Amino acid sequence: MLARARLLILSVAVAVSGAAGGCRNGRSASDSARSIAAATPTVILHAAAGGRTIPVRVELALTEPERERGLMYRNHLDPDAGMLFLFPSSGPLAFWMKNTLIPLDMIFIDQEKRIVGIVENAAPETETPRRVTGSSQYVLEIGGGLSQRWGIAAGSAVEFQGLPANAIPN
Repeated sequence: MLARARLLILSVAVAVSGAAGGCRNGRSASDSARSIAAATPTVILHAAAGGRTIPVRVELALTEPERERGLMYRNHLDPDAGMLFLFPSSGPLAFWMKNTLIPLDMIFIDQEKRIVGIVENAAPETETPRRVTGSSQYVLEIGGGLSQRWGIAAGSAVEFQGLPANAIPN
């Protein structure tokens, strides 16, 4: 199934400084992740190396129109921002970059909240379908190159925090 979705980068305010080791206020990265998640929908990425957790505040793309628009027409995405695309069921997903002006990493996530695969640095303003092998139910879009910088890889666990009750199908 080719979803004509454009990934809207969910305003992912990632506490990079907290995830990189410690926070200025003395709290751990996990504590920072929990406090950020309390206020805003958040995806917690678990880095493959070093056991780091990276909280990313996200905008949600829940409806078909929201998924189709994704992050189109934006000329900037903060390094701590992103968009989470939620689908009602799991399946093979594909995304394009039509009218998307910035490079993105697309993180494909299965219903068990494990990363299936990552498309890194998807070129802007193209209609080439981007996909990974396997089924996904969620896709997180973040700034191009951040997955590699943060050590995020296929097989890594992901947590969702602060999502509305109706966002995740039963």
